[in-house]
Amino acid sequence: DVQLVESGGGSVQAGASLRLSCVASSGSLNDYSMGWFRQAPGKEREGVAAILSDGSNMYADSVKGRFTVSADNAKKTLYLQMNNLTPEDTAIYYCASDDVVVCTLTASWYKYWGQGTQVTVSS
Repeated sequence: DVQLVESGGGSVQAGASLRLSCVASSGSLNDYSMGWFRQAPGKEREGVAAILSDGSNMYADSVKGRFTVSADNAKKTLYLQMNNLTPEDTAIYYCASDDVVVCTLTASWYKYWGQGTQVTVSS
């Protein structure tokens, strides 16, 4: 199985930036779909961004123009650059992957999940 470990969360003021990282324990990112999800208190988990090895990507409307997803296969690391953060971005952010290569923001599609990293944005 693939193990995913996220890092980079924290507490910031509105308008700040953070970069999340997700390191995969095995395999090649070329063989997987990768995505970022988030879950705020009392809300369902929602897809934020997804990427494939060919560069195909997709974003939730709420983060388009502010968040950028990227991957470094040599480092087996997925990134999420988050700019101009707002309090509405406050959530636990999860990295996910699956060995069926489909670019999707549907959480149920993904087999492997990290433990999450907390992002808190204050106004």
